[in-house]
Amino acid sequence: MDPEMRRRAHAKAAGLGLSFAEYVRRLMAQDLGGPNPKPDIAIMFDLVDSGKPTNIARDKDKMIGYAVWKEYLQDINDKPRQRKRGGQKGGG
Repeated sequence: MDPEMRRRAHAKAAGLGLSFAEYVRRLMAQDLGGPNPKPDIAIMFDLVDSGKPTNIARDKDKMIGYAVWKEYLQDINDKPRQRKRGGQKGGG
């Protein structure tokens, strides 16, 4: 590619808010056609289908606390201990 064409392509990509590589990929995909497979969103966000459902909005503080505690215990080379249920204060 001659320098002038490369400069213009970089400017066009920047004008579209794309990297030069992404601009070239899109042009190639448009030219080559064919199926445009969509990535599995589960891969992008590391989602899984196993385990019980969670309510992040309600339990986020507890979940973050447990994750931090678990990491701390790993740092001190210990295993997390399960808390006993029941005997909670301030019933509702």
